[in-house]
Amino acid sequence: MRENYLLHKLHSLTGIIPVGFYLCQHLTLNSFALAGPKAYDGVIHFFEGLPPQLLYALKYGVVWLPLIFHAVYGVIIATRADSNYSKAAYKFRENRYYVLQRWSGIVAFLFLVYHMTSTSIAASIKGVESTILYDNWAEKLSGGIGPIQIPFLVFAIYVVGLVASTYHFSYGIWNFCIRWGITISESAQNATAKVAQVAFVGLTALGILSLVGFFWSPLEKKGAPEGAEVRISTPITVAQR
Repeated sequence: MRENYLLHKLHSLTGIIPVGFYLCQHLTLNSFALAGPKAYDGVIHFFEGLPPQLLYALKYGVVWLPLIFHAVYGVIIATRADSNYSKAAYKFRENRYYVLQRWSGIVAFLFLVYHMTSTSIAASIKGVESTILYDNWAEKLSGGIGPIQIPFLVFAIYVVGLVASTYHFSYGIWNFCIRWGITISESAQNATAKVAQVAFVGLTALGILSLVGFFWSPLEKKGAPEGAEVRISTPITVAQR
């Protein structure tokens, strides 16, 4: 079945801007976990301190609306897709990319539903102090879900969701450039494929390091222990005779 041309183009565009940009920005800000609780919580409090009108416009208008459109329409495309990679005559690079793109999109969609429900929506109901601060993440990632209390189950789920999301976006760069007529020649498409591969490895590494940062913060600045008494010595002046 042929897809709507305008919706298909819009779906491709939103995958890069703003969704892809938000993914890069989100992973970068999450990497503040490597600098410890104070640095990571400072990022959360910064956004929470924005004027409500601006915060809601960014969250719902710039991020959520394009994200939901891209995710839902992407699932529609995936369910209508006819994969032929299993046929020996069609085992080309492009076919492999196509199949992995569809499957990674489905996994990323399921992960997105879980992630948004347990973070943004939960924070709106319970407040950020009990849901998305550093200590909350450390406790959450080290445990399980509901009755399935397997150690680090949530951490494993986030790694799988992260890999699916970064691959989906990275391949999307290659696909976007072709769909929008930016890369026409084979050499240009091969060059873009290499850029996409580097982006996938780099973003995946950044995301995994961010998750590890909730258990190990090598960039954290070590200072005086919290609550410790700080003594300041004052110079002694001697009166002149």
